[in-house]
Amino acid sequence: MVTDPSNIKRALRAELRERRRTRTSVERAAATSGFTSNLEKLVTDTGSTYLSCYLSATHEPNTREFLNWARTRGIRTLFPVAREDGLLDWTRGDGDAEAEGLFGMPEPVGEVLGPMEINDVDLILVPAAAVDTAGVRLGWGRGYFDKTLGSMQKCPPVYALIFDDELLESVPREIHDQPVDGVVTPTRIVTF
Repeated sequence: MVTDPSNIKRALRAELRERRRTRTSVERAAATSGFTSNLEKLVTDTGSTYLSCYLSATHEPNTREFLNWARTRGIRTLFPVAREDGLLDWTRGDGDAEAEGLFGMPEPVGEVLGPMEINDVDLILVPAAAVDTAGVRLGWGRGYFDKTLGSMQKCPPVYALIFDDELLESVPREIHDQPVDGVVTPTRIVTF
């Protein structure tokens, strides 16, 4: 029996979304501390001076403390801005103001730069629902980051931010899915 990977992905995303939704505020606070520490270590160890990162939504791994740390150290940050055509524009934002973007996701307010701006960063941090031990990333189903990563001629290291229980043995993979080089969790950094 052949099972459609998109149906398996849909069911897995629903389970992971519910798991994130039911994490307690205490669990989220502890995770934020771990994410921040591990992201600081990753950026320091890689020597990154210009990175791409997203503004986290309520139930996602919290990137905001890390972004504050990066800003105080003069690390330039590029943020994704979703477009209706399925591509990402980018902005540097002003560090404070944000608005609700497509699909209700937070986006920084700032000058909108085109899709090619991502080519100048030296580290990319992406959201994910889960990642497997081979680096296959399960996103949330809209394909924005897969399209972006798949179109880059020279892609810097890409790390997904996930909770510890979202690093799985395997996730379904389709031809358009782009792998990541590693994951950052509250307790560790894993490079594949």
